[in-house]
Amino acid sequence: MNPDECANGNSPEAVEAMLDLLIENLRPLRRLIVAYSGGVDSTVVMAAAVRALGTENVIAVTALSETLPERELQEAAELAQMLGITHRVIETRELDAEEFQANSPDRCYHCKSELWSRIREMAADEGFENLADGVNFSDSADFRPGIKAGDEAGVIHPLVSVGAGKTEVRAMAKSLGLSNWDKPSQACLSSRFPYGDRITADGLKRVEAAEEILHELGLGRFRVRIHGEIARIEVPGSDIEKLASAGTRKNIVSALKGLGYAYITLDLEGFRSGSMNETLATGLKKK
Repeated sequence: MNPDECANGNSPEAVEAMLDLLIENLRPLRRLIVAYSGGVDSTVVMAAAVRALGTENVIAVTALSETLPERELQEAAELAQMLGITHRVIETRELDAEEFQANSPDRCYHCKSELWSRIREMAADEGFENLADGVNFSDSADFRPGIKAGDEAGVIHPLVSVGAGKTEVRAMAKSLGLSNWDKPSQACLSSRFPYGDRITADGLKRVEAAEEILHELGLGRFRVRIHGEIARIEVPGSDIEKLASAGTRKNIVSALKGLGYAYITLDLEGFRSGSMNETLATGLKKK
């Protein structure tokens, strides 16, 4: 993406106006807890909240569980520290819930329900009332049952309120001087498994290790989707030739088979965020 170009024809001036509006919308909240993953969306909300309310009135909270790659937690903590923002890590136990392990299409609803319950407890202890997330306007185009859990918990969506989609969010992040403005979108590791396949701690650890192998190759956007004994690799079309080259292909196959996968495949359709949702019925996606 060219950082000076914005979706829907928005100019840099329009993005600055959007950022100003985001900050102004946050000012009346006085104190705010932001669910912070380390991704660009929640980082923009966090940074805008600090501008609106001051560092002493903003807490960033990251959920620690088997579904969060260790590298993501480290990067989130480092960025929060660089920005001088209070960062708390709370442990969540999604795998203790049968509804989550069963991996039905509403899996994310159960995960986020627990998360917001835990954050609400923290908010009460800290004397905070308002909670926010990094949901952006573009997220409405995908199947996101976790948003419903946030709505039920009274969570606000500051980026949605100003009509900021993913491209506008990245432009605002660059304007704010955030080092992760162009960081590829991430999703919890449970999204690597087809609905109906049980989520287990071992399965999550293996897919995290598989994706770390691709990260070490210098890839930015990728997923390793798991179908039983098959590891299906998604990368952008521009990276397919690189992974298919003889030496790289051999190394990846060897490394992933070493993790216990029997078959290693490269998806010729390329990287698609939320590709596991493609098999869902249209009616279910709209719920």
